[in-house]
Amino acid sequence: MQESTSPGAGRPRADVTADVFAATLRSVHESGYAGATMDRIAVAAGVAKTTLYRRWPSKGALITACLVDAFGPAPLVGEGREEVLTTAIRWGAAKIGEPGVGAAFAGVFTDAVSDPALREILANELQAPYLRVLQDALGESEQRVRFVIDVAMGALLHRMGISGEPMAEDDVETLIAMVIGVFR
Repeated sequence: MQESTSPGAGRPRADVTADVFAATLRSVHESGYAGATMDRIAVAAGVAKTTLYRRWPSKGALITACLVDAFGPAPLVGEGREEVLTTAIRWGAAKIGEPGVGAAFAGVFTDAVSDPALREILANELQAPYLRVLQDALGESEQRVRFVIDVAMGALLHRMGISGEPMAEDDVETLIAMVIGVFR
C-alpha cells in the first residue's frame, strides 16, 4: 500500500511559521544574532533546514519576517500627535525589550549594511508599513516621520546594544519628550 502524500499531511503552515518564529527569537536570545544560524533555528523549531529556505531565502529575510510578526500592527491610540507618538514609542521600547527581539533587530540591521537585498526587505516589509501608518496618524511628510522612526528606534536599539538591557522607563519618557518637541 502506498503512503498518502496529500497536502494535509504534516503540520499546518501556520503552526510551522509560529514554531519557526518562536525558535528564531529563542535562538537569538540564547546564542546571539551571529550564533542563531539557520541550522540552529531549524533544529530548535523541529523542522528541516530546507523548510526554512523554502519560506525565507536567507537568515536576514527570516529574521525580518520574525520581527514583523513580533511587532505586529502599531497600536497608535490616543487623540492628537503627542498621545500617538507616546503610545508608539512606548510600544517600540517594550517590543525591543522582549527576549531576542532587540538582538535580532540590531543583528539584521548590521547585516543589511553590506547586503542591498536585505536592506530592501527591511525597508519594504518592516519599515514601510509603520511609516505609512505613522504618516497617516500624524499628518506629516515621509521624511519627517522617517526621522522620528530613526531617532526613536535608533536610540532604543543603541541602548540595547550598548548595555544589553532595554532602555529604562525614565529614559523612554525623556526620549518621548524629545521626539514630541520636534512636532511642536
